[in-house]
Formats: sequence, C-alpha cells, structure tokens
Amino acid sequence: MGVEAELVHESGRPIDLAGTIGPLRHGPADPCHRVAADGSTWRASLMPTGPVTYRLSQLDRHRVRCQAWGAGASELIAGLDDLLGENDDSSTFAPQHPKIVEAHRRHTGLRIPRSGRVMESLVPAILEQKVTGQEAFRAWRVLVGKFGDRAPGPAPAGMRVPPSADVWRMVPSWEFHRAGVDPARSRTVVTAAKIARQLEGCVALGPVDAERRLRAVPGIGIWTAAEVAQRALGNADALSVGDYHLAGVVGWTLVGRPMDDDEMVSYLEPLRPHRHRAVRLLEISGQAFKPRFGPRITIQDHRTH
Repeated sequence: MGVEAELVHESGRPIDLAGTIGPLRHGPADPCHRVAADGSTWRASLMPTGPVTYRLSQLDRHRVRCQAWGAGASELIAGLDDLLGENDDSSTFAPQHPKIVEAHRRHTGLRIPRSGRVMESLVPAILEQKVTGQEAFRAWRVLVGKFGDRAPGPAPAGMRVPPSADVWRMVPSWEFHRAGVDPARSRTVVTAAKIARQLEGCVALGPVDAERRLRAVPGIGIWTAAEVAQRALGNADALSVGDYHLAGVVGWTLVGRPMDDDEMVSYLEPLRPHRHRAVRLLEISGQAFKPRFGPRITIQDHRTH
C-alpha cells in the first residue's frame, strides 16, 4: 500500500527520536506502538480527521522521516513539529547538579513531545493509577485490543488504533473487570470520555488552566494530570508528584538518600519550568537509581473481586 502522506522533518538542532517519543508507549506490548527491527517506530493514533498509522525513522541527528496512512495522515503530518518537540524550548534550562549537567550534555537531542491527543494519554494514565506497571500495561493491551480498530495501512500485525471517546464511555463494566481494572478507575475513564471534547480542549490552554480542567474530573489528581501534560501537552515542567517511585529515585540519584514528595518538589523547585525535563534526562542517561528494599508490590487481581 502506498504512503498517503510523507515528510522529512529537518531541524536546526539534534533530535533523539527514540528518547523523545518513547514515553508515548505504554508497556512493551502496547498495541498502538511498535519498534521495528530496523529501528523505526510505528504508531497508531486517532486524529479528529480519522485513524492514522505512522512510521518514524531517524535519518541522522537532525532529520526524521514520517510516513503516514489513513484518514488522519495529513493531520498527523501537519502536527509533526509538535510531536517531535520542535517547539520545546530548553534554552533556559540551566541545571547545577553534575549528574543532570552531564546528562543534558550527552543527550542534547532529548525533547518533550506534544502529541495533542489528550484522551490517548489520559486513559492509560488512569489505568496506571495505584497499580503496578505490569497490571496497567496488560489492561491497556486487552482493552485496546478488544475495542480499538485495526491500524490502517501496512501496520505491523496486531497494531490497533485507540478507541474513540464514544467507544470508551460505552465499554461495559464487566469488560473493564475482565481486563483487571477496578470500578474506581473504570468509572474515571467513562467519566472522562463523556466530556472528552472539553478535555481535548486542554491543548489550547496554558499549563495552569489545563491542569485545573483535567483535575476537575473526579478521579484525576495531580499525578494523572502531570502524566497527560508530559505527553499530550508538551509540558516540560509537569512533575509526577505522587508517583510510587519518583521521589525515591530523585533522592537516591541526586543526594544519595530517599526523599518524600514534599522534599522532591522543594529540591527541584530551582529547575522550574524544566522539572520533568530533568527527570527525563536522568531516566534516559541511565543514572536514575533507587535501591530495592523489601518485597515487590503484590499485583492485585481485580478480576476476582
């Protein structure tokens, strides 16, 4: 099948494709995201104009090729600058900690993406609330596999387009249950889907107003809003306060001891408006560290309750 839309994105500064769009993947078996053997990344999305499958390939440090198929292909291509973080401004980022300085020096191509697709970031973030990644990734895979449509074009086998808001709000409670999603999280997904139009409007708002709109939905707190802002809204400052691991990772990595959320927020305050950027640099550089104490979290099987 021929490519329906194609563009080679050329940038005046380096771009690390894998590091930039990596956070858009929700688990190693995400049916909307696939990394091919040749290093290219395939993704499926639902644009306002329709479904799209797109393939991103790093040509060199300054060029990325995007090939797209489906009704949403042209719209996806038109928003490629935002998706690849071309408008992400790190010019005022001036870290002092040696580990962050070194990570920033080594990973100049890391950017914060702005997908513009709020529900596509919000639903998996809700599924990831208060459970292990393994549980959440399975739920996303099962639900998208059942209720999403087949990705258009020559997508790798098994790829699916995320369900629309209309579909999410009609998913029966027992299907959430079978996917291991408890009533609180499934209720939040359905509630958000009912007002999806207003939530998608967050892309036109500033960071404060966007967070306020997201958190007005029962079941969406500071952590979930931050996870959406990092991916859909390109917010380089959105700190995932309330994350089970993050404060500990920041503490052990940067000061050699554990921190709680309040300490982390205070410690990273001088890095505004780049706190999330600093965290991503630690992650991608491989320096993020937290010693393991005690048993792992027990995975809750909500299907049996």
